[in-house]
Amino acid sequence: MPARLDRLPWSKFHWRVVVGLGAVWILDGLEVTMVSSVAARLTEDGSGINMSAGQIGLAGAIYIAGACLGALFFGQLTDRLGRKKMFMATLLVYLVATVATAFAFAPWYFYLARFFTGAGIGGEYAAINSAIDELIPARVRGQVDLVINGSYWLGAAIGAGSALFFLSDVFPTWLGWRVAFAAGAVLGLVILVVRRHVPESPRWLFIHGREDEAERIVDEIEQEVRQETGEDLSEPEDSLTVRQRKAIPFRMIARTAFKLYPKRAILGVALFVGQAFIYNGITFNLGTLLSTFFGVASGLVPLFIIAWALSNFLGPVILGRLFDTVGRIPMISGMYLGSALLTVPLGILMMNGVLNRWTFMAFVVTIFFLASAGASAAYLTVSEVFPMETRALAIAFFYALGTAIGGITGPVLFGRLIGTGDAEYVAVAFFIGAGVMALGGVAEIFLGVRSEQANLEDIAQPLTASEAEEEDASKESSQRTGAPASSGAASADQTHDGADTEAKAQPRERDELEERAHERTRRRRERDTGGPRRFRPGPSESLTSARTGGVDAVRAGVSERALDREVDTIVRAMAEHGTIERAALARLVGARYWGPGRFGAALQTAVDEGRVQKVSSRTYGPVDE
Repeated sequence: MPARLDRLPWSKFHWRVVVGLGAVWILDGLEVTMVSSVAARLTEDGSGINMSAGQIGLAGAIYIAGACLGALFFGQLTDRLGRKKMFMATLLVYLVATVATAFAFAPWYFYLARFFTGAGIGGEYAAINSAIDELIPARVRGQVDLVINGSYWLGAAIGAGSALFFLSDVFPTWLGWRVAFAAGAVLGLVILVVRRHVPESPRWLFIHGREDEAERIVDEIEQEVRQETGEDLSEPEDSLTVRQRKAIPFRMIARTAFKLYPKRAILGVALFVGQAFIYNGITFNLGTLLSTFFGVASGLVPLFIIAWALSNFLGPVILGRLFDTVGRIPMISGMYLGSALLTVPLGILMMNGVLNRWTFMAFVVTIFFLASAGASAAYLTVSEVFPMETRALAIAFFYALGTAIGGITGPVLFGRLIGTGDAEYVAVAFFIGAGVMALGGVAEIFLGVRSEQANLEDIAQPLTASEAEEEDASKESSQRTGAPASSGAASADQTHDGADTEAKAQPRERDELEERAHERTRRRRERDTGGPRRFRPGPSESLTSARTGGVDAVRAGVSERALDREVDTIVRAMAEHGTIERAALARLVGARYWGPGRFGAALQTAVDEGRVQKVSSRTYGPVDE
């Protein structure tokens, strides 16, 4: 079933998943930025609530505390009760709480409403990220995840832009910020309607003993994709046997994260602490920082926040593809360390008082262009490096722990230091933020997992698959000794005729696949050794032998099999249609469903292997012409 989902071409179904589930980040960005945008207004006389800068920072910390607790509470329910139930329930919690915020009349009420708004958003993180990763094909999972997580900043820009309107003279001081919060509920209702059409994760259903429902959902998805593309789907090449269980104990989930994968656990904490401190510190306090130190009027603050938010959105969008090609480790560590290095001169210049509003924003925009891609990758990392049964809770736990350490202290520290009116104290906060971001980058270098383009089940084997393997081993041992075999095997362990022959053929196929992979790597190296092309971003050239195992070998094998299929499709199309322009060939083979950059790579490989000839700069033909 995972192989059936991962081999699907990109389709309207995947767009529905992205819009229905990924839009929660827009909501979060809208909510958080709304507070930053209206912060200065809440401190003015006549606002109806009269909060200080310190109280604004405290409200941000309370929102984060609610998100942490909500993530933990709903995260464990997501693994136990299913993805869809929780991503519907958490959205409803958000809708009720954000409307309640609009009616705040005192700081304590505002804190309470923000707490439950954060709880709904935190629960969304766990349910949404796990569902998205289980429904999106492995070959584009990194790029899609980063763009979805980066859409937070699209929501931030929308929030800042709408706040600019709501804080104008159109509304009185006491009303404008209330209408701004209520507007978030309208977007939430639209998402709720779209989300009703997103299915439950078939992976979760199958493992929890609901295989009939899982099969029905996958059949419907495949039928929809066939009708849209007009092409037959390739046969799935991999299978996985699991021991189905209706419930998985919490103690097993916790033991898995910290005993089976301790290095990955440390990595998750480091990445989340780093991004949470600097991001939440700046996000909740950027408005008051601009007003206090650079004299920006409260009504103009949203304009600066829009520019900052757009840079954060463009980071994952522009750099996202490189996380699937260059790789997770170099990109994540580069984003964390790069943003940390740029924050140091910002603090120094802030301390010396030589910045104005424009130079300050130039630094902030550049820093967070890099930091945004790295922060989005933190969610991607913890959602793909732990077993499926623990995925939602892993996301919740590391989000909660990292954010509790960095996300609560950041807003409080920045809020208090901004309240002093002393730029030197604010510079210290920037230095601390740079330090914790740098620690995240170093952790990625030493503890990162090369999971680009690998199937989720290959990165971290499901716990129920491990149980099935143990039971199979027990059966084999019982057959040899004549003892009765243990019961409780998985439902997919039947023996098929010809299995021995297939097992003998597999090593030969792996050897051929590995030989082709090394030959292709050699040709790429020869082509790219000279001139500026040697600096071109692209996938790592190192290939691990398939016989040695590991994620590198799995990823290389999966990628080469997909490349073989795509090259064969190109060769067959040209054999049937003859010489053809590149653009027409791409349309003919349905290359837009393959994923970014895959058609160009397959076409070049076909030329390198002598199966297609290049007739002109834009025209290709079969070799027999």
